[in-house]
Amino acid sequence: MTHRPSTPLLDRVTLPSDMKGLSDRELRQLADELRAETISAVSVTGGHLGAGLGVVELTVALHAVFDAPRDKIIWDVGHQCYPHKILTGRRDRIRTLRSEGGLSGFTKRSESPYDPFGAAHSSTSISAALGFAMAADLGGDPGDAVAVIGDGSMSAGMAFEAMNNAGHLKKRLFVVLNDNEMSIAPPVGALSSYLSRLYAEAPLQDLKAAAKGALGLLPPPLQEGARRAKEMLKGMAMGGTLFEELGFSYIGPIDGHDLDQLLPILRTAKARATGPILLHVLTKKGKGYAPAEAARDKGHATAKFDVLTGVQAKAASNAPSYTKVFAQSLIAEAERDSRIVAVTAAMPDGTGLNLFADRFPRRCFDVGIAEQHAVTFSAGLAAGGMRPFCAIYSTFLQRGYDQVVHDVAIQRLPVRFAIDRAGLVGADGATHAGSFDVAFLANLPGMVVMAAADEAELVHMVATAAAHDDGPIAFRFPRGEGVGVELPARGTPLALGVARLIQSGNRVALLSFGTRLAETLKAAESLAQKGLAPTVVDARFAKPLDRDMILNLARNHEALITIEEGAIGGFGSHVAQLLADEGVFDRGLKYRSMVLPDTFIDHASPEAMYRIAGMDAAQIEAKVLQTLGIASLTKRA
Repeated sequence: MTHRPSTPLLDRVTLPSDMKGLSDRELRQLADELRAETISAVSVTGGHLGAGLGVVELTVALHAVFDAPRDKIIWDVGHQCYPHKILTGRRDRIRTLRSEGGLSGFTKRSESPYDPFGAAHSSTSISAALGFAMAADLGGDPGDAVAVIGDGSMSAGMAFEAMNNAGHLKKRLFVVLNDNEMSIAPPVGALSSYLSRLYAEAPLQDLKAAAKGALGLLPPPLQEGARRAKEMLKGMAMGGTLFEELGFSYIGPIDGHDLDQLLPILRTAKARATGPILLHVLTKKGKGYAPAEAARDKGHATAKFDVLTGVQAKAASNAPSYTKVFAQSLIAEAERDSRIVAVTAAMPDGTGLNLFADRFPRRCFDVGIAEQHAVTFSAGLAAGGMRPFCAIYSTFLQRGYDQVVHDVAIQRLPVRFAIDRAGLVGADGATHAGSFDVAFLANLPGMVVMAAADEAELVHMVATAAAHDDGPIAFRFPRGEGVGVELPARGTPLALGVARLIQSGNRVALLSFGTRLAETLKAAESLAQKGLAPTVVDARFAKPLDRDMILNLARNHEALITIEEGAIGGFGSHVAQLLADEGVFDRGLKYRSMVLPDTFIDHASPEAMYRIAGMDAAQIEAKVLQTLGIASLTKRA
């Protein structure tokens, strides 16, 4: 007699409610299947692998114990949410992750009721969870609130602001500290050292044995045993003091990969909690997949890969990435100037500063997930006579805007802002788009704002920033590879506020700011083949503007069109202000500004996102014809 293989448990779990009838043994099997499914899915889509693998058991335990979506489970950042998505009705779409029309790589309220709060930036979960808890207390949506936050995210001040407020309010709230000793980069600072000390003196296996021994004493009412389990764990690790001073009951640390610990402790906490509780869970990023565990970043962000070998697919390109060009240019400048230092906020690899740190370890500072501190720290370095480069993604610089204004711009301190991921970034979607930095920087008095049109221009802009000591200066560049131009042997400082004439033409002038120049030139070439040859200019600077160039273009052309990879209020708005102040519109100039639309664009490839935004070559050409009142042009024979 042959035995038919049993149906995988994961096939029987469409929603978290399907887990309620499973035994603890079956939940352990479910976790194994969930890990395998996560690896399989990300091998097809690429994305954030290591973080999700580190919370597989935790995800299963939370959904087995709590009652989502009535209970609100909030994943800080959201890098780790893929297993959560598989268990919450999205398994059939999990292989559409981060692709156009597919699932978001982060939690997203519009995607599922099981995503109560959208997140893609760190350290927001406790604040949001406390908001849900208070709303429930005041008659809003019922249910518990659970925040799952990593030790790297706990380095941000916002997390402690929220915990301080939660401790004061004393409302029922669950915070799960997912301590994997590693954010995107190895976490830095006193907090990570503190968390490490919590279990350095008591090996995890001892804690594991203690937890199981204590939990074995739990009687059905889960009363005295629960108290003794909590005290035993706390006493062994000598932990919890910091969190308890903030008003939280502390439980842990416990093994986040052992459901024999997670399930009874979560059940006890849910049954008995009256105020805020912090559960300290130890996990390993990339757990259960050897290539991820062995990777330097533990499989944080991967391309598509082969499951058996872990080898990632790489797009063929002969051009270096903008990030690498920036890093190499900064190293070259630092070789010549010992005052140059670099600052990043937990993104050394992403910003290329890992290369700088290898060459100048004493002159490179990773301050953790703390953009506000990074900006003011850079301001202090500048005030102290150094030449700091503060390298932060456009989307993350938003988090330090008050410091840019108050601590840098008002004091005219020469902080150099290297703004990576400018424009639309592709698979990470709206949460990571670099849409707003031109607008929010160019309105600041004394701020110089540049955008590189290609990788060679980026080399010159690094040199320009290095030489600039008269106030703050910023330069922006996109994610991905350059266009393949030849790089200069050494960067040459640019004259401030001087644009670059690319080609002379007639009737219409195209004034490009940033890397849309390549698409602008394609549009110009297509128009030239049809008998209309535009003038093309690389603006280089949004502030100060090249007044002479812009006014000359306005005088000698019927129409002027600006093109930029940013939201309204940026480069084009500054050009419009200049033209209005000079009375140019009174003389009949047709002026148009091509900017990102007034909407958040969902994840897709960068090419698709710019098509959706109306900013590819075909749409630039169409804008020219529309502005000139030409229905169409026919290509010359």
